Amino acid sequence: MRAGRLLLIAAIVAGISYVGSWFLDLPPAGSVIWKGAGVALLAAFAATQARGLDGVLLAVVLMFGTLGDVLLETHGLVVGALAFLAGHLIAIVLYVRNRDPGLSARHLALGMTIIPVVTVIAFLLPPDRAGAGLIALYAMGLAAMAAAAWISRFPRLLVAAGALMFVVSDLLIFARTGRPALDVFPMALAVWGLYFTGQTLIAVGATRTLVALRNG
Repeated sequence: MRAGRLLLIAAIVAGISYVGSWFLDLPPAGSVIWKGAGVALLAAFAATQARGLDGVLLAVVLMFGTLGDVLLETHGLVVGALAFLAGHLIAIVLYVRNRDPGLSARHLALGMTIIPVVTVIAFLLPPDRAGAGLIALYAMGLAAMAAAAWISRFPRLLVAAGALMFVVSDLLIFARTGRPALDVFPMALAVWGLYFTGQTLIAVGATRTLVALRNG
């Protein structure tokens, strides 16, 4: 538990301090490593607490998040998005395996509404309409992940909220792409802040629940 706590603190420090790296004249490799460090440490935190399949799935989801962070910088938006999408699909498996046994019809309906709403918004955002279909396809997987988190037994104020922050972060990316006027520091800060906070909430909330279930 002590090792896990230290890894979580290190992850938060890395994620927050990454913003400061934007103002440093770093070599590209240094910037990429710094960017990937935050979620990589979250994955390590989850891995130290994993004792069963669900714990392993959570760690793998975060590992794909790290891969997505790195590939976005080294191989571009499409390749990075594919890594994130793989993580979303694994996250769906994790959340469905942990579906809330007392889920109400209202919460189920609200969770399912996330999928079409996010998909349509994502489709409408890009100014370059040629890629709108692929963006909507990715967004459908992203939204399904958030919907699955919503109907899971993991705490909504942590895991579902974190998943929705991830959704909003990606929607801001879609809105910014192709619009130079939006490629400014406040937008970049919002994208990174929502994304990293969301990943942290997912890691902490899911790990806390899995540890509690394991301890009876």
